[in-house]
Amino acid sequence: MPLQNKEYFKRLLNGQLQELLEKRSSSPVSKMVEIAGQAPDFVDQATIESDLDINIHMRERDSKLILKIKEALERLEDGTYGICEECGEEISLQRLKARPVTTVCINCKKRQEAGERQRGL
Repeated sequence: MPLQNKEYFKRLLNGQLQELLEKRSSSPVSKMVEIAGQAPDFVDQATIESDLDINIHMRERDSKLILKIKEALERLEDGTYGICEECGEEISLQRLKARPVTTVCINCKKRQEAGERQRGL
């Protein structure tokens, strides 16, 4: 991968990582749990608990994305970023720009998805 592309993706991934970490620190789940216990009636408590479930799900999703971003940054450092883990070919720049954390090229991804459809996943 040319140096200018490597620097571009390094900045992009670090920016996304910083955004997720800031978002994570600005919405403490513990405060929502405390509020849920103080709800005046069952409807309010149910609403708060539903919001809490959504918030927890979003934090879990963000945690997975944080891990993927860190792994992508490691691949940038060790020189394997942009190389498909399945076939060993280069992942297109267009695909990397659309999904910077990807580890497979579009052809291998299509094969994976076709296999999942055949298995009914």
